Amino acid sequence: MAGLNETHITLLRVLFVLGITIGSQNIDMNQDWLANIGSQNIDMNQDWLANIARYIVYFILVRVSRPAAVMAYDALHNNAVLDFSRLVEKQRNTIVLFVVSSLVLYYSKLKLFGEDFVSLFVAYLLLHRDENNRKPSTVTYGVGMACSYFEGYLNHVIPSDGYRFVGFQENISNYENYHSIVFPVRRLFVVITKSLFCPPDLKFFNRENRPDLPSLDACESLPRITKDVAGVKNREYKNSAYMIRRPDGPPVYLAVECATPIHTLYNVVKNRQLYSEIDNIDKKEVIDDFTRTLTNVIDKSEDCRGKCELVYFDTDSDKCLAEVLLDKIRAIEPNFENISRERD
Repeated sequence: MAGLNETHITLLRVLFVLGITIGSQNIDMNQDWLANIGSQNIDMNQDWLANIARYIVYFILVRVSRPAAVMAYDALHNNAVLDFSRLVEKQRNTIVLFVVSSLVLYYSKLKLFGEDFVSLFVAYLLLHRDENNRKPSTVTYGVGMACSYFEGYLNHVIPSDGYRFVGFQENISNYENYHSIVFPVRRLFVVITKSLFCPPDLKFFNRENRPDLPSLDACESLPRITKDVAGVKNREYKNSAYMIRRPDGPPVYLAVECATPIHTLYNVVKNRQLYSEIDNIDKKEVIDDFTRTLTNVIDKSEDCRGKCELVYFDTDSDKCLAEVLLDKIRAIEPNFENISRERD
């Protein structure tokens, strides 16, 4: 609907409520509703303000009850850590409104909760449950990115198609035999950067002038995968191979690349003037949704489970990417130093 914005909708809703209020006064034709309103007067300097403050408190508590329950569940069952500083920053206006409304009730010498709170909360739960049963759940940007990445990419480069492509792990095995090297962990490492920035070459994340630290060097890519996809004949996919050079040991080989949806999001955020719909996007929330959803999907997939590893990398941390990857390899395969090419 062209030209309709939240201000218009709010004004229309206010008019709707006023209409109901005035209409309810007219139901009893024996009363002069204007005189009735004037006689009640609800003490506009106190009672009216206190009632608004009380319902603001009610609605805020009702609204936050669901996300609070979700966070509590994650903390108990998934050992999730609540980022209070980020939560306060994100909900600052709501917190301020809640505190101000509570103070209004306190100075009005009114109870914070009246008998109508329970009724309002139960009514909300019933209505919200009915809406959930009728409306499809909204897919967040991060969830959509994860599903698209899995079906549009990982599901093409990880499992065998039984025809042209032997599968990711067999592809690595062939690569090892051809180049006489060893991949201690035959998984595709997908790097998810906190900053969203994904360089063309991962050596960008090496620490210059630090020969005491490991570093990444690109190798020849794994054999290309050719498939007919969505009307595109002979579409090609390929995975990158890298070597981690170590100052105190032989090089370590692995297949690693950045998550391309994160790179896309980086460009979207950089060009906000083109995408006004996501002007207020929360990058951390999107990354969290993307990582959580992609992890769950990979774990559920028989073809991809145990063949793909997500690696979160904070460019502001003390460790370089090569160190983070070595830690991940060590966690998956503690004995990786002693793995020989004849392991199979």
